[in-house]
Formats: sequence, structure tokens, C-alpha cells
Amino acid sequence: MSIEIKEVITKADMKKFVDLQFELYKGNKFWAPPLKKGEIKYLDPNLNPAFGYADAKFYLAYKDGKVVGRIGAIVNHKYNEKVGKKFVRFTKPEFTDDAEVVDALIKKVEDFGKEKGMEEIHGPLGFSNLDTQGLLTEGFEELQSVASVYHLPYYKDHFDRLGFEKENDWVEFTMTLTEDVLSKASRGSAMIQKRYGFEVMHFNNTKEMKQYAPLVFEIINEAFEVLPYTTPFDTKLKQYYIDKYFDILNPKYVKALKKDEELIGFQIAVPSMSKAMQKANGKLTIGGILALMKARKHNDTADLFLTGVVKKHQNSGAAVVLFSEIQNALHRDGIDTLETTGIFESNNEVIANWKNYQHVLNKRRRCYVKKM
Repeated sequence: MSIEIKEVITKADMKKFVDLQFELYKGNKFWAPPLKKGEIKYLDPNLNPAFGYADAKFYLAYKDGKVVGRIGAIVNHKYNEKVGKKFVRFTKPEFTDDAEVVDALIKKVEDFGKEKGMEEIHGPLGFSNLDTQGLLTEGFEELQSVASVYHLPYYKDHFDRLGFEKENDWVEFTMTLTEDVLSKASRGSAMIQKRYGFEVMHFNNTKEMKQYAPLVFEIINEAFEVLPYTTPFDTKLKQYYIDKYFDILNPKYVKALKKDEELIGFQIAVPSMSKAMQKANGKLTIGGILALMKARKHNDTADLFLTGVVKKHQNSGAAVVLFSEIQNALHRDGIDTLETTGIFESNNEVIANWKNYQHVLNKRRRCYVKKM
């Protein structure tokens, strides 16, 4: 029977779009399920402000009356203007191992892109770089970080079959903190602070931390400007991500840096929520909430979410100070395993720093590209 593609329009469609992932990965011990409520909000033009600057549609694939695939199509006009190209992004692809299904979904994205005058298709990418990005190509037997992605091995085979090529890869490392690493970092941090007059900021509670959230996004806008797939966050989008992420952060593991009373950098680490998200299984029931609360305060692994430093201080060692402060805070609480959650493989400067640690490159994810 032929594949039928339907646009996601109603709340019922959105629920089907989200639920498919839970069906495909049911019982998979490496997948960390997202919260369904947040995933539905992401699809809703009335709730996600990114629809204000991007054209987007989401689709479901049906076979024999059953949902067997899903995909989204995004034209991020701000990014296309930035790079001078005409890209349509595909996003959130999930599908059964069926070439007919995959071909129909990708064709739908290409048709949408051509209608908008686009010339190339790339992804998986979201509206912004704070959405999940990339397709897992290595590390299928590693637990997914909640800041990363998980896919089944056959996904890659289908994109290769369709002639997609590598545009960029992210690599993810697991690192172990040792007393030697901590001591060396602390000594370097002290020297840098003394030389440049940096002041480390510590936060005691969520309210205090969130006061600085808008400034964090200003740093992101400046520091991440040169990176692939990034565009500036406007006021509405800043608030969307503040609401989405900042309440789940443990203030102890958020560090900021000041220079002459100006915020110049930040780093965010999060105790691993992956196992807690597996227990929650997409819903904030009492059991799920308790699991997340426990993971937030008692853990042995942390995910390094974001680091940002303003351009004029990027070569001053500010990131060294931030990382030293974060890892000391984590170590004091018994957290000695770090997950990097994704670095462009071309970022040799950052990757070179991992030589000081016991480290393993255990995951890789890819952004594919193809001319239409």
C-alpha cells in the first residue's frame, strides 16, 4: 500500500507526532525520552515564537492507517540571510525501517523547500541551536544525554542511500575528573583571575540565577555568531528557552564571570537527567517528578550543556576559570564523570583540552546536506 503524508495541524496530530518516538524506542535502554508536553509546545505556532521568523510545517507518514514516520520542514530565513544560501531544514525525523516511508517524508520536505524557493536540504536541525541537532551515527550503545539525540542505526543507512553528504559532525566525549586534573585547573584559574581581574559569580537559588538569564542569551548571541546553524535569539525566543530550561538547572552548577561589573561569560552543567527521564517516560507524574528531583541533587555524572564567553575575552583564559569552577563544584558533590554533549569536530582548540583528562570519544552525530 502507498504511503500517505498528512500535515500536522490539530492537537491530535501533534500528539501522534510526539507519540511515534515513544513507540519506536519502547524498551530501548539507551534512549532518554523527552517530556511530551514540551515536544507538543515546540510544534504549536501559537506557543513557539520561532514560527515568527521561520516558515515551518510538520508531517506524519501513514501506512495501512498506522503512523510509521514523521518529519518537520523549516526555512530559517535569518540563517539563510546569514550564510547567503537557500536551505530548507529537515527536523525531528523518525521512521520505521522502510525506504518507501523515508523517501516520502524527505520528498515532502523538499517540495516544501522548493515552494519557498530553496535549493538545498540539510539537517536534522531545529529552529535554533538550542533545539536538538544532528543524526546519531556512532554510539548507539551509549546512554543519550538529554541535551543530545538518539537514533537507531538504520536511520543513517537511509540518508546515505538517498545521497545525503556530511556537512558537519558533532563529537561527544566522556571525561573523568581526577585530583591531578582538578589541581592543575585550579592553579591555572587562579593565575588567570589575578592577571585579568575576573570575578566568579556563584548562585544560591533559581530566582537569583534567572535574573541573569537574559544576559546569558546576549553572550550566546555574540559568542555563537560564527558557529554553523546559529542565529540571534530575539526577546520572545530568549524567554521561550528561559522558561524551558532555567527552572530545571541546579544553581550550584551554573557559573558566571564578571570583569569590571560586566558579565563576560558563563558555563552551565546539569547532573545527568537521562535515567530520570527514562523513569518519567514523557510525563511529569509524581514518580517522574521525584526521579528528576533526585537526579538534580544526587548524581555521579553531569552533562556540560553550554559555555559562552564574549569575543574580547575568548583568548584570555576565561573559559578555563569557568570550567575549573564548575568541575570543582561537581567534584565536591561526588560527580566525577562529565559528558560534553556535542562539540563540532573541527573545534580543535577545545578538543585539545581533553588531553588533560581521561577521555573517550563515544558518540558522533551528523548534519547532512544535499542539493535538491
